[in-house]
Amino acid sequence: MGRWRDGHGGLTVQGEDGEPRTRVPLEVAASYRARTKGLLGRESLDGALLLSPANSVHTFRMRMPIDVAYLDRRLRVIAVRTMPPGRLGLPRLRARHVLEAEAGAMEAWGLRAGARVEVEVEREGT
Repeated sequence: MGRWRDGHGGLTVQGEDGEPRTRVPLEVAASYRARTKGLLGRESLDGALLLSPANSVHTFRMRMPIDVAYLDRRLRVIAVRTMPPGRLGLPRLRARHVLEAEAGAMEAWGLRAGARVEVEVEREGT
């Protein structure tokens, strides 16, 4: 898997049978600067934002409630939470990555604890 770079790509949520269930647009925030900015100042998000590495998030100065999924090193979902603006999430011990999306999106995608996701990042120039 290696380390990702800031960019765009796709997130695929796998069903219980391991087959791809849902694919959504993905933004990757891998640099310190991109992770720090996250969703601050945004009114909406098309798809999901992956923060990596990360094991916690906050929603201070956010304009919308968000869904947060904590992922382990194998991209398996540890937990999913909905956080209103102005909250501080506690760190998850096994989490290595965090997915953020608009509140309600992850339930619609079938993303829940135990699910696995795949991340595809577009290479620059493609």
